[in-house]
Amino acid sequence: MRVAVLFLGLLLLGQANAQRIKDLADVAGVRTNQLIGYGLVVGLPGTGEQSPFTEQSFKTMLSNFGITMPENLKPKIKNVAAVAVHAELPAFIKPGQTIDVTVSSMGSAQSLRGGTLVQTILMGIDGNPYAVAQGSLVVSGLGAEGLDGSKVLVNTPTVGRIANGATVEREVLSPFHTGEHITFNLRNADFTTAQRLSDAINNFIPGSARAIDSTSVKVTAPRDAADRVSFLASLENLEFEPDTPAAKVIVNSRTGTIVIGADVRLLPAAITHGGITVTINEIQDVSQPNAFSEGETAVTTQSIIDVNQDDNRMFVFNPGVTLDTLVRAINEIGAGPGDVMAILEALEQAGALRGELVII
Repeated sequence: MRVAVLFLGLLLLGQANAQRIKDLADVAGVRTNQLIGYGLVVGLPGTGEQSPFTEQSFKTMLSNFGITMPENLKPKIKNVAAVAVHAELPAFIKPGQTIDVTVSSMGSAQSLRGGTLVQTILMGIDGNPYAVAQGSLVVSGLGAEGLDGSKVLVNTPTVGRIANGATVEREVLSPFHTGEHITFNLRNADFTTAQRLSDAINNFIPGSARAIDSTSVKVTAPRDAADRVSFLASLENLEFEPDTPAAKVIVNSRTGTIVIGADVRLLPAAITHGGITVTINEIQDVSQPNAFSEGETAVTTQSIIDVNQDDNRMFVFNPGVTLDTLVRAINEIGAGPGDVMAILEALEQAGALRGELVII
């Protein structure tokens, strides 16, 4: 078995690894906001739920329309489901514009296919309403159940989506138009990259930018809103060369994926790879007594344990060996993903791995 190891190298074949500012950094204050609401999906073909909080929500909705139900009357509302509705409010979106919403069942509803979300208010983290959602759901999942209890599920039938299903009612004020500066925040913090970003802006407009930490670069900007937009449009398309990332080895213990950065190096080390295979076979014997004896038929179990030890293989790394050599050596000994993880952890513990080992 050969191990697939992703090797992240910088393939700079005579060309600069220049990237635009907009591809590496965000503007402070220009962000999305999360919205959430609680509502009801109606019109389901018997795939809803019969729960106390769904009944309460249904009665509350009817009372808003002036309809009062008797306390002792329990409606059969298998075509209704209580749902959570969430959406993201983009930056600078204005009242009257629409956004997409996702609707998820909160109870025991079997499917939301064919349902319609009734008017639901979407709230922000500050408790204020920012949008109103309503519309027919598009559900990609499918579920079927037989009389014997067997079920077949395709995707997730209890989650749906409504394109342009919410209308924005309130605008979120942004600090983008206030103050004398705008700030670029790097998506990956790095002091060298922040300084290079500052230098690129200063080469375009001398003395306008300064790096304040490994993430942020503050730039002097015009006060007028229109001038600030054109100013930012010019800056975000400037190109500069970011620094190479820190040497890291990323290991996903669940999937066996291993990503090794280009700058990872190994100090002198010797590694042996081997294993012990233990096989246990259970053989059942039937003991049958004679016809005229008073004994009983008995079943006995015989265990056969076999231990095989693989031939150990050892390979030695010289100082400063590259990851290409490590990958070839690991593939030559036939190590699996689990063995590679154990080798990398042992190298780090021995101090022979020049890079950070991150296990996710």
